[in-house]
Amino acid sequence: MNTLPAEIFKAYDIRGIVGKTLTADIVRRIGHALGSLAAEQGQTAIAVGRDGRLSGPELAGALMDGIVAAGIDAIDIGCVPTPVTYFAAYELGCHSCVSVTGSHNPPDYNGLKMVVGGTTLALDAIQDLKQRIAAGKLKHGQGQKRSADVAAAYIERIVADVKLTRPLKIVMDCGNGVAGAVAPELFERLGCEIVPLYCEVDGNFPNHHPDPSKPENLADVLQALKDTDAELGIAFDGDGDRLGVVTKDGEIIYPDRQLMLFAADVLTRVPGGMVIYDVKCTRLLAPWIKKHGGVPLMWNTGHALVKAKLKETGAPLAGEMSGHTFFKERWYGFDDGLYTGARLLEILSRSADANAPLKALPDSPSTPELNIKMAEGEPFALIAKLKAEGKFPGASEVISIDGVRVEYADGFGLARPSNTTPVVVLRFEADNAAALERIQGAFRDALHAVWPGLPLPF
Repeated sequence: MNTLPAEIFKAYDIRGIVGKTLTADIVRRIGHALGSLAAEQGQTAIAVGRDGRLSGPELAGALMDGIVAAGIDAIDIGCVPTPVTYFAAYELGCHSCVSVTGSHNPPDYNGLKMVVGGTTLALDAIQDLKQRIAAGKLKHGQGQKRSADVAAAYIERIVADVKLTRPLKIVMDCGNGVAGAVAPELFERLGCEIVPLYCEVDGNFPNHHPDPSKPENLADVLQALKDTDAELGIAFDGDGDRLGVVTKDGEIIYPDRQLMLFAADVLTRVPGGMVIYDVKCTRLLAPWIKKHGGVPLMWNTGHALVKAKLKETGAPLAGEMSGHTFFKERWYGFDDGLYTGARLLEILSRSADANAPLKALPDSPSTPELNIKMAEGEPFALIAKLKAEGKFPGASEVISIDGVRVEYADGFGLARPSNTTPVVVLRFEADNAAALERIQGAFRDALHAVWPGLPLPF
């Protein structure tokens, strides 16, 4: 009863296997700790939303039991996308919220994404919750439970903000995730005709995994674009905070290139604005941002870390290779796949051919995200050795804010430890195939020099 599984306390959220590392009792205790933290900060209520997972109702109920035990009110906003939960913190004026979500993890996972007093909990703040529970540093009181419906207000807010120049016909794949509860109505209200794929919320995810960052999960979108006269395809992840985009001819527009389109648009209204992007993004992004009058800033991967930097700098826009995009200009600065999709269509609807602006974005040969699976703790040890001892002849710069990103005149390579699973994440990009192979060779040599015999996926 008294020990909590350390492995559920991740860098940006809490996540575990339902019934094993994440039980209703554990979630109730975390709720009590969250309520206590909120009380210390002078907060009075926390909004609680949940995705479409089968374990959601029980875990959200347990979380709210814990919150009210600390003397804080719990506002149940029901089964909604994570960005709607973030929106609730503003709309209801409570500044604090929790989304009970397993995001794009398998069906037997669930977790918590937490905001207290307007700040997304990450890193030490998440570890502090664990320590608070262990030390019994908890407030006691009797908060109230109540419910609120904010989905309608969320849709109204976006429809008032985003204007399409002409109607668009789109394929929309919700992957049976919770985006299906809101996205079809939202995009129809914006003036779209929708070819829906898997928009019924089903926590078993019977059709494909709800993760649009993996090309295999976009196969049905590609097929629907071939079979219909839809102009474009969009897809959401399991909790609706990430967006995938596919052109009519089947090209996946990865989020770092989507960010180019958004930067060019935002910078027309915020000249000189900063655009933040994570270390996994294309090297073509910084010159593009500068060309459009903005200030590029490369930052650590992780939605909570990017949000913190956005808040600190006042930047109007940020994005991650994983598909989290953050608009502060005209919006609230949280990651929101549905709002990002709406902003995308606003820009594309200005063109007679909606695909033309996407096809015109700069591109160069690159690998998808590659992973080296290792034992718990090993990825950090490997990257520490690579930072200390790695040799990269001919490199123009080695950036070590988050892993090791090595820049060359004609490309880059990246190795960083994931903060969510025990893997090393790799990505390579170059001007041509020969340069890509050379850079991968340099990383192969450097990795094997510091960790002999390491099996590599490239």
